[in-house]
Amino acid sequence: MKVNIYLNFDGNAEEAFNFYKSVFGGEFTFNMKMGDAPDSEKLAKNELNRIMHISLPLSGDTVLMASDIVPSAGHVLKQGNTNYISVHPDSRQEADRLFDGLSKGGSVEMSMEDQFWGDYFGSFVDKFGVHWMINHNDQS
Repeated sequence: MKVNIYLNFDGNAEEAFNFYKSVFGGEFTFNMKMGDAPDSEKLAKNELNRIMHISLPLSGDTVLMASDIVPSAGHVLKQGNTNYISVHPDSRQEADRLFDGLSKGGSVEMSMEDQFWGDYFGSFVDKFGVHWMINHNDQS
């Protein structure tokens, strides 16, 4: 079984994913706008360039995915801290690189530090309101 991360944005999914791509690297495997979907003529003109679906592979088993909400269809984005993306890099150096890159312009909750449970851990909210945890364990 694979588990992927799916995020919703209010018109800035493409901006967010270009940012994530600049940190993680890789290429989008899918990037479709609302205007490319069937029945897009029913959408408000300012919604046609919103992202219908975008995918960025992070590893062989994990894909970061997203779409923008469609206000004219009654969608409402409610950001909160009920979801975190927990990333488990292979080294402390990669943990620091991801933390520094993704937290740029955001709000750090916990700086990267060795924790009492034995892991090197930090958490933050990025500039798009997405909550992240970076967790490295030297034993894994």
